[in-house]
Amino acid sequence: MSGVEGAIFGHGFFDSATVHVALAVGAAVALVSGVVGVFAVIRGQAFAGEALSDVGATGASAAFLIGAPSLWGFVSAGVGAAAVMELIGIQRPRGRDLATGIVLGASLGLAALFLYLDTTYHSTTGATATILFGSLFAIDSSTTPVIIGLSLVALVLVVLVQRPLLLSSLNADMAAARGIRVRLVGALYLLALAVAVSLSALTIGAILGTALLVGPAATALRVTKRPGTAMLIAPLIGVAATWLGVVLAYDSFYWPPHGHGWPVSFFVVAVILSLYLLAGLPRRRRARAVAAPDGVR
Repeated sequence: MSGVEGAIFGHGFFDSATVHVALAVGAAVALVSGVVGVFAVIRGQAFAGEALSDVGATGASAAFLIGAPSLWGFVSAGVGAAAVMELIGIQRPRGRDLATGIVLGASLGLAALFLYLDTTYHSTTGATATILFGSLFAIDSSTTPVIIGLSLVALVLVVLVQRPLLLSSLNADMAAARGIRVRLVGALYLLALAVAVSLSALTIGAILGTALLVGPAATALRVTKRPGTAMLIAPLIGVAATWLGVVLAYDSFYWPPHGHGWPVSFFVVAVILSLYLLAGLPRRRRARAVAAPDGVR
C-alpha cells in the first residue's frame, strides 16, 4: 500500500472480510434506499419511514429475544406495520399521519419491553446498541445474499410502478381519473418502503435508519427537480456516504484511544448532512443575489 493509501485506509482494510461484507451490504442498502427515498420525499412520507424504522426495532428486539436473526425481525415487523397502515388508510395525507401515529405509538411500547427483556435475560452485550444504532461491521456474511436479494426486490418493485407512482404522488385525483389504481400503487410502494427502511435500520440502526432513506433523496432533489434524475443521483450519494462512513469508522479504531472505534452510523449521517447543506449553497447564493439591491451584487 502506498503512502497516500496508507494515510486514508487503515492497516488491513482491504484484506478484512468484515469490511468486504460492510461495503457490499452498505452499497446494496444505499442503492435501494436512495431510489425509494426519492418517492418518500415527494409523497411526504418521511414520517412513515421513521415510524417503520422504529417498528423495526420492535421486531429486531423480539427476534433477538427468541434467538432469531435480527434481519427477519426488522423485515417482518416493517412489512406487517406497512400492511396495518394501509388498512387504516394510508392513501390520503391525513390518513397517512393518523395511521403512522397509531402504528408508531403501539410499537414503541413493545420495543421498550423487548429491549428490556433482551438485556435482562441475555448475557450478550451490545444488543440494544446494535439494534438502535446499527453496525455494518456486525452483519453476518451469511445474510449478505439475503440482504442483496431483498434490496433487489424492493428496487424492482419501485421501478415497475414508478410512472403511476409519480403521477399519483403529485396528483392522486388526476391519476385516478386516468384509470390508475392509486391505492394499489400506494400499497406496493409502501411495501417497498417497508423493506428499504428495514434494511437501512439493520445497517445504521433503527434510530438513524431514515437518514439513509431521506437524506440522499432530499439532497438529490436539491440538485435537480427531475424525479428520474434524482433517482440516479440519490443512490450514488447514499453509496458514497456509506462507503466513506465505513472507511472512517475502520480508521477510527486507530485513533486515540486505540481500540475504541466510532460507529459507522455516525459518519454516514454526518456525511449525508454535510452533502445536503452543500447542495443548498447555490440556491442560497442565488437568493441573496436576487434580494440584494443594485450595485451591491
